[in-house]
Amino acid sequence: MLQEKRQILQDYSNELVIRLKDLHVNIDKYNIYPRDEKFESAIFDSDRKKIFSTLKSENVSLDDVIYLSGNQIHFIKEPESYYLGSKFIIIEIPDDNLWFEQIKYKMFLSFVGSFLFMILIGYFISKLFLKPMRDALHLLDRFIKDTTHELNTPVTAILTNIEMIDKSLLDDKLAKKINRIEIGAKTISNIYEDLTFVTLNNQIISNNENINLSDVLRQRVDYFKSLANMKRITFKMYIKDNVFILCDMKKISKLIDNLLSNAIKYNKISGFIIVDLTDEGFSIEDSGKGISKENLENLFERYTRFDKSVGGFGIGLNIVSLITKEYDFKIDVESQINVGTKMSVKW
Repeated sequence: MLQEKRQILQDYSNELVIRLKDLHVNIDKYNIYPRDEKFESAIFDSDRKKIFSTLKSENVSLDDVIYLSGNQIHFIKEPESYYLGSKFIIIEIPDDNLWFEQIKYKMFLSFVGSFLFMILIGYFISKLFLKPMRDALHLLDRFIKDTTHELNTPVTAILTNIEMIDKSLLDDKLAKKINRIEIGAKTISNIYEDLTFVTLNNQIISNNENINLSDVLRQRVDYFKSLANMKRITFKMYIKDNVFILCDMKKISKLIDNLLSNAIKYNKISGFIIVDLTDEGFSIEDSGKGISKENLENLFERYTRFDKSVGGFGIGLNIVSLITKEYDFKIDVESQINVGTKMSVKW
């Protein structure tokens, strides 16, 4: 800015020198110090003492050529002759600060441009760094889809044939064997249904209807009794009759199945499961291992497993979370280590 003003101030100083020279020669005719509306000025002698000044700023530095003094610009010139005894001539003009506003505007534009550039670079770098993770998740999803496709036919065939067997006609040893096959088939079937729900969740259209949840809960408990009997787990039922809810039958069944499956899976031998249903909601409580407070925060994240001693993909509670969000249900979890866990679903 000072360099841009330098030529203008040089011209002003030349004008003043001419006027001082004229005054110096004709001092006997008039003795008025020359003034100009375009600038203010001052003259100093060789001892740096002020001879005369119209400057608005009193902070004068005769060692500089051009500088800022407050909100004024000073320019120092030494004329070729000591007109009126002046060794130094000072020209002063106001600083309008427009240059500073322009600098701020340019800095702002530069910052915005740099910021957008950094976001663009960051976007491509993040895509580059996240590619292995995306590939791994893609392979996992593809594996799940392939697995569910291969599981469907044999699981359905096993369960259909087991249901056709009249167990009352079998001896105890054979009945136990058939019962084990049924338990294994139901376990695989439950995993298959979970995987199917995860892979097809966005494509499943909810067929909502008025469902008697009391009957559904009793049916799902009956379905899982064979699994519970393997660990000698008993059910305590507090189910109110004729509790109706508007929901998709498959989705509410899947929600209940996952809660019951976990209650059995993480329960202790000879434990219990309490199933409670009221008009406001239902709860499933077990006497199992319990969940730590640290793990409760990530309980519903997909592929999250806190106990590697039992099987599973870590998708059951994620499915529960998806269904509760779809129907605006509220799910509460109360748990104590080595005491048990209570899952409550309210609407």
